[in-house]
Amino acid sequence: MAYMIKPVVTEKANGISEKGNRYTFKVSPEMSKSQIVALIEELYDVKVTGISTMNYDGKKKQRYTKSGLLRGKVAAFKKAIVTVAEGQTIDFYSNL
Repeated sequence: MAYMIKPVVTEKANGISEKGNRYTFKVSPEMSKSQIVALIEELYDVKVTGISTMNYDGKKKQRYTKSGLLRGKVAAFKKAIVTVAEGQTIDFYSNL
């Protein structure tokens, strides 16, 4: 099964990264902490020392169009904040 893992690059996430060795990722909701740690260590070649996860429910959205009211829902996701070992960094822009 293919899991989704994407770095979150926002002002708040960058502020957390600059204060300590903490990086934010958006991951699949069904992933466990151990799976997230293993995947990040494999992808970015770093040693993960801590992890915090948060589950977000999908938000309901609606908009008005010519054909009437359209209703839908944004997908649920999980956010992981990962702490890496002292002296190690993750460069999100290296593989662009």
